[in-house]
Amino acid sequence: MIATILGAFRIGEIRNKVLFTAALLALYRLGTHIPAPGISSQAAAQIQKSLGSSGIFGLLNLFSGGGLGRIAIFALGIMPYITASIILQLLTVVMPSLEKLQKEGEVGQARITQYTRYLTVGLAFAQSIGYVFLFRSFQQQAGVTLIANFTLFKVFFIVISLTAGTVLLMWMGELITQRGIGNGISLLIFASIVARIPSGIHSWWTNPDQVFRVVMPFIAIGVVAAVVFVQEGQRRIPIQYAKRVIGRRMTQGGQTYLPLRVNMAGVIPVIFAASIMA
Repeated sequence: MIATILGAFRIGEIRNKVLFTAALLALYRLGTHIPAPGISSQAAAQIQKSLGSSGIFGLLNLFSGGGLGRIAIFALGIMPYITASIILQLLTVVMPSLEKLQKEGEVGQARITQYTRYLTVGLAFAQSIGYVFLFRSFQQQAGVTLIANFTLFKVFFIVISLTAGTVLLMWMGELITQRGIGNGISLLIFASIVARIPSGIHSWWTNPDQVFRVVMPFIAIGVVAAVVFVQEGQRRIPIQYAKRVIGRRMTQGGQTYLPLRVNMAGVIPVIFAASIMA
């Protein structure tokens, strides 16, 4: 495996793609640590500590790579884009015009992608407004000053900053897809989740409960195994092909199957529900 990776790095095109992808992911991680303009980083840390990592806030903070808890410029993460994509996919079923666009090949897909971008900006703007006032209520509970001189202009400036951060992430994801390795949006989500692993391991290791420290690894392994089992599980419906005459020859009928997965939707409903709840 190591020899294969080293061999791939000797190919200039692959090496450039890997380095390009790594550079954009590093830029993304840097952005999750830069507070939005007008936000007190100390107050944000205090609020995050008081809220903890459980509940809907913990899930959203996970998908943003910790940027939401820090109220960074990438606080919204790529979630508005994911939500916009899901909404457009649902609308193609009920709107004939979008369904027609979807069947027009690359030209139609380009139009749908453009609509997704516009919807992403709108969702990011709306979520930014909600988050600003949500965290303002949290600062009263934590007894800290998150936003000094809370004025309409400052709120608008913070909202524009958070929206611009999401647009920048959307552009970075498309750049990774075009010039990097793999799907850019998926890699950004992957980087967000992986970034939370070290803090999770630290919390587990420093937990004073000895029973928890012993049992937790087995629970984690069991959950991962169950998720893989459900994700890969499928019901195979047999399909029998009849005999056919091709030219002057008669072909024998074949038998295959139609695989129906247990979890057809995957993790998309969870992501969509989390975005709606936010």
